[in-house]
Amino acid sequence: MQGVDMVDDGNFVAVFQSIHRVMKAEKILKGKGLPVLLIPAPRALSSDCGLALRYAAADRPAVESELAAAELLPVDIYLKRDGKYEAVTREPELSGGDR
Repeated sequence: MQGVDMVDDGNFVAVFQSIHRVMKAEKILKGKGLPVLLIPAPRALSSDCGLALRYAAADRPAVESELAAAELLPVDIYLKRDGKYEAVTREPELSGGDR
């Protein structure tokens, strides 16, 4: 899928520290019925594991809340806007991370 951008403007991308954590996060979120997609980490973003989770803005509160409850917060979260990735902070009530 080289050269194919799997992230649309307005989507969020969560980057994790390890493949194990991102895959566990995907399993938990899909188990809760949340529409997330495991994708290759975009080249513009640094990722130790090479994978990331993509989700829509409408699903952000639920996704990040479930990740916090599972103690699987990502290292970084980005919003794609105008074709570029912007680092964003987590939802205000969430803290922690897997650094």
